[in-house]
Amino acid sequence: MLAPESEVLPGQVSSSLFGGLKARGGSVRDLHLHLHAAGPATVAAVVCPEAPVSLHSSISASKLFPKAACQCGLTHEGHTRDVEQVYLRCSQGSLEWLYPTGAIIVNLRPNTVSPAAARLSVCIKPSTDSSGTNIYLDRNGKLRLLLREQDQAQGKVHCFSIQEGALFIEAIPHMDISRRITAFQYELVSDRLGTEAHSLGAPCQPCNNAEMLLAVCTNDFVARGSIKKVDREEERSSVTVEISRLYRQKTQVFVSGGVRVRRWTGRIKMPRQCGVRSGEGEFLFTGTVRFGEAWMGCAPRYKDFLRLYHEAQQQGNNPCHMDVD
Repeated sequence: MLAPESEVLPGQVSSSLFGGLKARGGSVRDLHLHLHAAGPATVAAVVCPEAPVSLHSSISASKLFPKAACQCGLTHEGHTRDVEQVYLRCSQGSLEWLYPTGAIIVNLRPNTVSPAAARLSVCIKPSTDSSGTNIYLDRNGKLRLLLREQDQAQGKVHCFSIQEGALFIEAIPHMDISRRITAFQYELVSDRLGTEAHSLGAPCQPCNNAEMLLAVCTNDFVARGSIKKVDREEERSSVTVEISRLYRQKTQVFVSGGVRVRRWTGRIKMPRQCGVRSGEGEFLFTGTVRFGEAWMGCAPRYKDFLRLYHEAQQQGNNPCHMDVD
């Protein structure tokens, strides 16, 4: 199961662009803007809570639009050879490049320096109407194709190790660029989640005892319930669950049946080859939320987890307390 993610804090970043750039992230404080009348618009920003930031290179219309609140530091740096450097230091967010021309290099990095940071993966999910560019991985000047323009319309999640480099996003020449927007969401996740949760070929390995105990402390959701239905989709299964006790949920994965009804329902995704089936009995569902979707992690039968939890409690090696009464 996942080890706790290192905290990714808001940071500071700077940059200049051709076309327009809009970045959204998680949680920041102030926003300081500096626009220069000569050359491409330039901004240095310490970003604000959940606010998208738009940048347009036309100076007469150059504006930055903080709309809500954002989470990452944003920096743009002018570069030679018409390539712009963009630094986003946050755990998750989204980016739009409006009317792309030339190329940009997008560096997705945590804002903390630690050994754990080197073990992160980057997952990106293109918008289904994203167009106008090809996306490569750039490691020390060597490019590897990650997503062609036509691949982005599928909206599939693609993950890679943070050690594999930055994103090199190159515009495709078009007569009319006004209709082209490259857009994607991104998240920094632990290596295991990056390689397994969104990999269709990932093995469906059961969690060991230590992973089960850690899951209830670190995962985005923890709930006790039963499986009501399993829908087989093309590349994954969607498991409908009914929850009798909700211990924790980071976002609203499970919806309440009402004030007087102590039940919740929701859907959890799994790779199709895991072969999950509906059936009797209660389970402890744990997992992570990625791009708004819940993905199953450890899911032992509740009676088995209860026995394991009490044994660990007696031995004094539970990583955290859980109210199982």
